[in-house]
Amino acid sequence: MKLYKTQASILVEANGKFYPVQESNWDTLVNKEDLHAYLTKQTENAPVSAPEEILAPIGTQEIWAAGVTYYRSREARMEESKESGAAVFYSKVYEAERPELFFKSTHYRVAHPQGKVKIRKDSQWNVPEPELTLFINASGNIVGYSIGNDMSSRDIEGENPLYLPQAKCYDQAAAIGPCLWVPNAPINPDAELQMQIERGGKVEFAGKISINQMKRKHTELAEFLLREMSFPVGVYLMTGTCLVPDDTFTLLSGDKISIHVPEIGTLVNYVA
Repeated sequence: MKLYKTQASILVEANGKFYPVQESNWDTLVNKEDLHAYLTKQTENAPVSAPEEILAPIGTQEIWAAGVTYYRSREARMEESKESGAAVFYSKVYEAERPELFFKSTHYRVAHPQGKVKIRKDSQWNVPEPELTLFINASGNIVGYSIGNDMSSRDIEGENPLYLPQAKCYDQAAAIGPCLWVPNAPINPDAELQMQIERGGKVEFAGKISINQMKRKHTELAEFLLREMSFPVGVYLMTGTCLVPDDTFTLLSGDKISIHVPEIGTLVNYVA
């Protein structure tokens, strides 16, 4: 089941058809008991046309993120921070029991599918970070998945790890979508995450990796996030990046970023 949010309604997609959802409040809907069963029931409604324009699948939830959960991310973070002397910390985080978790975005700063993401004016080295994103409901259960783009200013983070919030948190520094996928079982650990960056119609970067390369389990990340925090309407958790362009690459205005997970779809954004 795939949930889409539009300006006028919420739709569920099943078997290529779209159905209106009776519950119109996103926060109430995604926290329903047995969400998958509820959405299945909605497919008894008369189908409607596919939406022409969709919004980010979010209500008033916060977005959090996990860092250094893949070996490639560890290497990239160590490379960008070697001159500051902070490289050792990323290696320690990768090996530690406790994961790196940080606040990423409020709902009103999120970029919508097909919308524009931003790069900081005071940064010279910016990249997208494609991430499988968990939706954890108010009861603490992982009930759905989306695709996240964790925009990052690598030169700011590399200068000093204490600058992480400035490197990660600003207007339109996060995008999620195109939908919230609500399966009846956890995502296949062999699911593939793909990213492509185009500039002027030319592919500047393309890569793919299986999410089974992640060092930590999804339930492990969720458990640490929920240890001393409550989320009354649920929370989105980006699970870390695994596809990092070469150090010579930086995003430019007009670049097209496409992130794809076959089970979920494709999140497309453009750099403002």
